[in-house]
Amino acid sequence: MSSTASTTLRELVLITGISGSGKSVALHALEDAGYFCVDNLPAELLEPCVQLEHEKFTPRVAIAADVRAAQSLPLLKPALARLRDQGVTVRPIFLDASTDTLVRRFSETRRRHPLSDPQAADPTAQRALIEAIELERELLAELRETSTIIDTSELRPAQLRQWTRQIVQAPAAALTLVFESFAFKRGVPLDADYVFDVRMLPNPYYDPELRPHTGRDAPVIAYLRQQPEVDEMLAQIEAFLRRWLPAFEQDQRAYLTVAVGCTGGQHRSVYLVEQLAQRFRARGSTLIRHRELDARDATS
Repeated sequence: MSSTASTTLRELVLITGISGSGKSVALHALEDAGYFCVDNLPAELLEPCVQLEHEKFTPRVAIAADVRAAQSLPLLKPALARLRDQGVTVRPIFLDASTDTLVRRFSETRRRHPLSDPQAADPTAQRALIEAIELERELLAELRETSTIIDTSELRPAQLRQWTRQIVQAPAAALTLVFESFAFKRGVPLDADYVFDVRMLPNPYYDPELRPHTGRDAPVIAYLRQQPEVDEMLAQIEAFLRRWLPAFEQDQRAYLTVAVGCTGGQHRSVYLVEQLAQRFRARGSTLIRHRELDARDATS
């Protein structure tokens, strides 16, 4: 690619992940946001595709790649490195989901997993499907380690579209902090780098007047600010993150996801996520995710 390409083509978003985790939904969200999108592109064609779109003056390109092109997967990371060297901003996004969720999705859609044995007598059997999913995790493990991860296990399509757009809108140069609240009763997010359990803190849920509210509402905020344990927990999480963030930045990490969980994902975890994001906003890019509240808002 010529030197002109590095000044014209600004961004390449690479969508990878486990089959059934929502790559098509994420790619459609980027297409709606103005990206030129290509699904299931072999790694050998990645650089020629970028070159072609440069010649057409396309500034933003999104590519989806997965195990359907398994033989060319080892070529993907070197190709991305060469594009970065040429001045292209590369944003790798990896979509993941729990095995139970993936099994349910394949069962509901009656789709064959791309790594299923077509000669098997019963290729849709649960055992064969789980083995295919685990093999896929092994094949994609290296890509997962260098990508921004979104756990779609508990996400509705509207949430996934929203979170995908948040990632590509965030500045690419520095470490982006993602603060995510969740409910332990629905499982720990797979995309979390750090998980903080705040279920031992006083719970506004047991106050009938506070129960309908969330950690973003004034009555719950006032209640939690009056609890010394909440303030102590907040200070300790903040101190921990400030101590170790420089190490992540030196490691050239693009995203760090800090997940805070309580029982229902409505009061305590939401409050702490909002407060942490406010305290760290001055240092750079921050994103806020409320897994349970966003799911509720998506259906309202």
